[in-house]
Amino acid sequence: MFKKLFSPVLLGILLALTCAVSAHASIATYPELPTGYTSIRVFDGQQRYVGRILPTQRYWVSIDRIPLFLRKALVATEDSRFYEHGGIDVRGIARALVKDVVKGRLAEGGSTITQQLIKNKFLTGEKSLDRKVKEVQLAMEFEKKYTKDQILEMYFNEIYFGNGAWGIAQAARQYFDKNPEELTEAECAILAGVPKNPGRYNPLGDLAKVSARRSVVLSRMVAVNMITAQQKRAIEAHPATVIKPGQAQGYLELVRKQLEERYGARIVEQGGLDVISAMDVNLQKQAEQVLRDGVKKVNPNLQGALICMDLKTGDVLAAVGGVDNGKGGFNRAFLAKRQPGSSIKPLIFAAALEQGYTPASLLDDTPVAYNKGNGQTWRPHNYEKKSFGELSLRQALAHSNNVITVKLLESLGVNNFVTFAGRLGLTLRTPNDLSLALGTDEVTLNDLVSAYSPLANSGMRSEGRTIIRVYDRSRKSWNETPSQVTPVLSPATAFVTTSMMKDVLTYGTAKGLKNFARQRPAAGKTGTTDDYRDAWFVGYTPQLITGVWVGYDKPKPGGRGFTGGAVSAPIWEKFMRVASAGKPAVDFTKPDGVVTVNIDPTTGQLATPECPTTKEEDFIAGTEPTTYCSKHGGDTMPPVTPAAPAQPGVTAPGEEAPINQPAGDGAEDGADGATGLEGDVLR
Repeated sequence: MFKKLFSPVLLGILLALTCAVSAHASIATYPELPTGYTSIRVFDGQQRYVGRILPTQRYWVSIDRIPLFLRKALVATEDSRFYEHGGIDVRGIARALVKDVVKGRLAEGGSTITQQLIKNKFLTGEKSLDRKVKEVQLAMEFEKKYTKDQILEMYFNEIYFGNGAWGIAQAARQYFDKNPEELTEAECAILAGVPKNPGRYNPLGDLAKVSARRSVVLSRMVAVNMITAQQKRAIEAHPATVIKPGQAQGYLELVRKQLEERYGARIVEQGGLDVISAMDVNLQKQAEQVLRDGVKKVNPNLQGALICMDLKTGDVLAAVGGVDNGKGGFNRAFLAKRQPGSSIKPLIFAAALEQGYTPASLLDDTPVAYNKGNGQTWRPHNYEKKSFGELSLRQALAHSNNVITVKLLESLGVNNFVTFAGRLGLTLRTPNDLSLALGTDEVTLNDLVSAYSPLANSGMRSEGRTIIRVYDRSRKSWNETPSQVTPVLSPATAFVTTSMMKDVLTYGTAKGLKNFARQRPAAGKTGTTDDYRDAWFVGYTPQLITGVWVGYDKPKPGGRGFTGGAVSAPIWEKFMRVASAGKPAVDFTKPDGVVTVNIDPTTGQLATPECPTTKEEDFIAGTEPTTYCSKHGGDTMPPVTPAAPAQPGVTAPGEEAPINQPAGDGAEDGADGATGLEGDVLR
């Protein structure tokens, strides 16, 4: 056994201790805790307290900054003979041995504060005689090298206090938002009881157990004459107030990153700020709950993300990056890049409107083959490989028709569309590849929601804002973060695109939202990627835009029926019913640059009295039909003068040239969904 005691490992530790003592000027192994620190407090947009942002770095606290009451409380509880023994307490060991014999096993007992420090700093938690002997030997060496106060100082800075708090500096901040020297006697009594069992006795644990442990600490102090019974009763009569964990940890991480980007990485360590965030804490809670319930209902192994933004200000009212993102962690809403599938299509249709297409334009969805080179071809097809002949753009978008979207992108030009999407804030790759029409590039949920915002907000793109203002408590000054809402699209294009996207909710791929759309004007688009790997829905009312993504972290098929309409849209609806409550059910404002005319939907031409079916359709002024329906007597009727075009919107270079509109006979509504490459399904 003694050979084991003086093993090379043990000798190395002892040598390291000896060298450290001879060389060190301070026993601190972490930076000294700055004085005057206060945490960063975060409030929501209505100034309701949300939580705190705390430093992650560990700090060292010198013994003179640790309250004398806390030192006494710990000694009384953990090692009442600390100032008398030389590293081991023979009496304590004897008592522990008796327990070992009674229980028939090695029990954790008889350890001095020095031994506990050694075990935490150098040894494992293994319960063996060999480890115990090593612990005793090192404790005796420690007592020769360091003073009692130095050992106690090291103990307070090395011990674990639960919930990720290592050392007294982190514990005082996390549980009481204080520096150690500011702790009250009641707070000290609680902390002194934690090392016995940090998981059970930390201040955020079960109240009854924590209170009972505090009473044990105070009783021990009475027993060794450190305090009187009267003092014990006084402390118990005025218990400490523990700061509960903050809400919305995932959102708080967004705030942390924004602060670091604005003020530098050290700002969290400096603290002293009050942050008014854009969050609505009630909506944030609702978003976390709805996403968690909705995703787990489909499959407990799935993940998801949700973002809700105020269209007028860009304020991110709620942001959830995972089913457990209320506790923090990887934020899929802002960081996870996934294929958007058919949720990219509204942007292609909006670009087409700017190039002269209209909701009444007719395109044929007969499959076509594209040469990929090297003797290979690509044949995009619709969901379940169905074809419907000629469809209007309105119908094609509502039913997420793939073939028509690919043909539309071919007509626009891939590079032109990529430039258009960039105007809306969505950065896409630029391959000579029409598969972009089916959402084969990767985007984040935040990117997609932001790119949809001009469609919902009269052409104004809303940059997401998580911080409204910051108050520096030391300088007593405010720093505002203005809204960034930028015109990127003509109001007419935005309105007409939205008009088409409304049909997605009434008879298209998200027709499950029909009742919601009847009660409150709304528009949106589903997206489902190859082999049902990702399910999306981004939708909006005139006030709010919300996006939902559901999928596996490691992409894999979710199974047939795992679609944006079936999985993500119900989550969107449940959240939006709460988010929209109390807001007026107003419709989207029709701008001056839009005209509404009565057409025959089978031809896209002006309706005549003989047309069996007619429809009122919205057009960007100047693109509306001027001739009457050729199928129903319109040939004899004189053409009408088109409305004067609205003032030009924001147009990217290379997108000015008009494009000929396809014409032809009508068709029934397309199939629900969309498809991808060589038979792969996207919608």
